[in-house]
Amino acid sequence: MQFAQTRRAGTVMGFPLAGFSLFQSLLLAFASAFFTFFATTCLAIFALLGWNLLGRHAVNYADSYRYVGFPAGVAVLVLALPFFLILWLRGKFHK
Repeated sequence: MQFAQTRRAGTVMGFPLAGFSLFQSLLLAFASAFFTFFATTCLAIFALLGWNLLGRHAVNYADSYRYVGFPAGVAVLVLALPFFLILWLRGKFHK
């Protein structure tokens, strides 16, 4: 059997990007920044661990928060806030 795959407008990989409230939009923006902060910080800590162990360096692990995690989280927040707020506004005005 063949199933007709219908692709609805406003979806990314099958997830709908419409119908968010203001709270949900803000929550998604901050959650994406939060996840990015911790994911990049984890990768940076492991990279510094390898750098310190293999190269016999003494780089402070707090640099991973300061120079990698925080800027990445802020960058994603700056991009995600307008994106999700535009989605919220588009949903408000298209009703």
